[in-house]
Amino acid sequence: MQNGEVNLEIQYYMSNQRKAYIWGIIAVGFWSTVASVFKLTLNHIDPIQLLFYSSLFSLIFLSLIITIKGSFHQLLAVSKKQITISLLLGILNPFLYYLVLFKAYDLLPAQEAQPINFTWALILTFLSIIILKQKIRMIEILAGFVGYFGVLIISTHGTLTNFQFSNSLGVLLALLSTVIWALYWIYNTKSAIDPVLGLFLNFLFGVPLIFLACLFFSDFNVNFEGLVGSVYVGAFEMGITFVCWLTALKLSENTAKIGNLIFIAPFFSLVLIQHFVGEEILPSTFIGLIFITVSVLMQRIPVKNAPQTEGVVRNEQ
Repeated sequence: MQNGEVNLEIQYYMSNQRKAYIWGIIAVGFWSTVASVFKLTLNHIDPIQLLFYSSLFSLIFLSLIITIKGSFHQLLAVSKKQITISLLLGILNPFLYYLVLFKAYDLLPAQEAQPINFTWALILTFLSIIILKQKIRMIEILAGFVGYFGVLIISTHGTLTNFQFSNSLGVLLALLSTVIWALYWIYNTKSAIDPVLGLFLNFLFGVPLIFLACLFFSDFNVNFEGLVGSVYVGAFEMGITFVCWLTALKLSENTAKIGNLIFIAPFFSLVLIQHFVGEEILPSTFIGLIFITVSVLMQRIPVKNAPQTEGVVRNEQ
């Protein structure tokens, strides 16, 4: 009887872990496509328009998800403090983060913007040291040098001696987006709301700000290609994919097993960028991305009795 119970537990674990990998791979697969979609859609509409329509569609998708889950009643129990936190987080994401990110993609080749944006995990660690008062480890300092050396390789196309960026403003905005995204996840730890409900509130508060930005600095005219791209971004960058990722983390017995899948995304994304966007992937981009990936992996090296930021990092995009 006991052996039967053990076998059932093993089968249950294997079933859940297998489901976790499936959900994780689905999420990573969709996230791998968005750099190409960003670039292709920005050929038809400007960054503010893309931000408005994609955020609006994301809010609709999140509303549908919450309705299907039957979670809307939980919003009535949200405290004023949590509402305020969600409002402030909505300023960071989707408003500021995607505004800066989309402009970076507008100025840079996708093969440059995407790997630079991947360095947000490095910024997360350094800001956690400042904001959360965590101690810094020597491996994290070294990881920072390795990661940003990779950024330098990508941004200069490997011509380190000339030290000329392909687009200085684009690189600066791509790096700024990593700071905004890291700040969002750090302060998101102060929210006690269910993650999907929290994301819904972020977009609920962020969309009006984006509407005003579009009203004063752009317009609402959008062609068919721009609208289709915005729907895709709203669904698979901002909305549904996030839920898939959370589901994978919930089913997995260890978040690291799923979290490590995220390292597939940048490399697969380069393949899609070359195929669909038509950019010739430079050797410097691939080499720089290897440096960045190694640096993020270095931060995950466990040290006995050392504080970790796993609780924040596990929600990474």
